[in-house]
Amino acid sequence: MSETSGTPRRGSVRRVLIAVLGTLSLAAAAATAATLPANASAPTPPTGWSQVFVDDFTGTAGSGVNTTNWQYTTGTSYPGGPANFGTGEVETMTSSTSNVALDGSGNLLITPRRDASGNWTSGRIETKRTDFQPPAGGKLRVESRLQMPNVTGAAAKGYWPAFWALGAPYRGNYQNWPGVGELDIMENVQGLNTEWATMHCGTSPGGPCNETSGIGNNTPCTGTTCQAGFHTYAMEWDRSTSPEEVRFYLDGVNFHTVKANQVDATTWANATNHGYFIILNVAMGGGFPDAFGGGPDSGTEPGHPLVVDYVQVLQAAGSGGGGTTPPPTGNRDAYSAIQAESYDSQSGVVSETTTDTGGGQDIGTIANGDYAVYKGVNFGSSAATQFFGRVASGAAGGVSGLVEVRLDSRTSTPVASFALANTGGWQSWRTVPANMSSVTGTHDVYLTFTSGQPADFVNVNWFDFGH
Repeated sequence: MSETSGTPRRGSVRRVLIAVLGTLSLAAAAATAATLPANASAPTPPTGWSQVFVDDFTGTAGSGVNTTNWQYTTGTSYPGGPANFGTGEVETMTSSTSNVALDGSGNLLITPRRDASGNWTSGRIETKRTDFQPPAGGKLRVESRLQMPNVTGAAAKGYWPAFWALGAPYRGNYQNWPGVGELDIMENVQGLNTEWATMHCGTSPGGPCNETSGIGNNTPCTGTTCQAGFHTYAMEWDRSTSPEEVRFYLDGVNFHTVKANQVDATTWANATNHGYFIILNVAMGGGFPDAFGGGPDSGTEPGHPLVVDYVQVLQAAGSGGGGTTPPPTGNRDAYSAIQAESYDSQSGVVSETTTDTGGGQDIGTIANGDYAVYKGVNFGSSAATQFFGRVASGAAGGVSGLVEVRLDSRTSTPVASFALANTGGWQSWRTVPANMSSVTGTHDVYLTFTSGQPADFVNVNWFDFGH
């Protein structure tokens, strides 16, 4: 689901007119998908894979989603983002159980509705987690078993369901698409028996990823149509191959693959050197439906839900190599350099190659509200009283912000901070000291970033502490 002007704009005419692939067959996989009950549990991970996230949508009929796992996106845009999510869709997203609710049989229903005045409402949920990515040398699989809204023909005009993911740096920025990456695992419009899968990256319009179309392909559902039955839609992001690749599947059949060598190294790194968050939604109208006859009209039938049986994320360990610096398995030493890209989790930052002494990577695209977490930092029994950050900034004049240290919670009171403005460039590095409240023991360290405006203001290469 892509947008424009730095925010995803899904489904241009170029993208949706990609020729449909010849039907591929994996009879066993297709038969399994067709015969599983509607409320099937997420399957047991295969040998070599571990489950890192799952929601089977078990709960009381009419209740909302588990807000430990999901957050609602409401209204007609992100805060500060373009109107109508940048796509031209016409609905208002709500957290009402009229639009987003469990059915009591192990399914999630996202249901578009139209009121007496002709206004549309629908639902959009996103994982709270933004750290879904494969380990170095390993693989990540994101999958869902779902049934598209069971409506076709003129009654389906304007329907646009999707299961997709956005690069973590998009959250809170909303102006850095498509560079931070988008992975559309399943998109559909107008009740057609077709599923589209696309990777967005690079620059828009045009660029190495052919934006706003992206690098995409499509295929029909077999056995039952996409609307008449459940099918399994999946993406595997594989860092064990050379080149690295992202593969898209329908009922176990790989029908689309994007390889790292299809674009330049910087474009691929910008789209993949960070985590992703997952989105489920049903839009009404917009650019993608427009390419197939337009948005909803008086003949469009409201009330046909996207039915989601489960969402599952699996991970397969790798043999190391590539990717960002992995978090250590034991406690981190507060008095040795902690590489910024070795975070355990983050929101809003991107790892990138640095030209600083020693090479390696730094974290960038950092703006107000972003953060990175470093677990198990051991300060020992002799109190640390200083904080040192290796930082750079190419921020515009008048743009500055605070680099802060918080302990054990992103919302705790900072124990240290320093202000930073332009240092002469995004790779013009300096080590900035700051006094710190006395700290002993072992803590999770949160680097948080606060500024009075939305622009990026700092890169961080490493940090440490002193007595």
